[in-house]
Amino acid sequence: QVQLEESGGGSVQPGGSLRLSCTATGSIFSINSMGWYRQAPGKERELVAMATTGGGTNYADSVKGRFIISRDNAKNTVYLQMNSLKSEDTAVYYCKGTVTTLLVRFFTHDYWGQGTQVTVSS
Repeated sequence: QVQLEESGGGSVQPGGSLRLSCTATGSIFSINSMGWYRQAPGKERELVAMATTGGGTNYADSVKGRFIISRDNAKNTVYLQMNSLKSEDTAVYYCKGTVTTLLVRFFTHDYWGQGTQVTVSS
């Protein structure tokens, strides 16, 4: 059993900042990658930022230069620092972890958090 839980969402004015956190708990052997997706009403879920175990990062063009993803591997936690927020960033933000567990065999699977709402408006 692996669970991911996000926190840190809220409402801010344009230009403001928020920091999202996501912690994975459970029978974790290793976490290959952790990252963030978002979904606005009526739109498809899209990748925001990802971080690999080796330290590599990947950002959507729409957030590059404004958002920073980081990991604390000892705590199985990933953060998303969001700066210079725009109304277009309004969405539910979901944490995803690609996690390997061990139950007779190694098993790697994507796990999702429940989502946290981010609203950017004046």
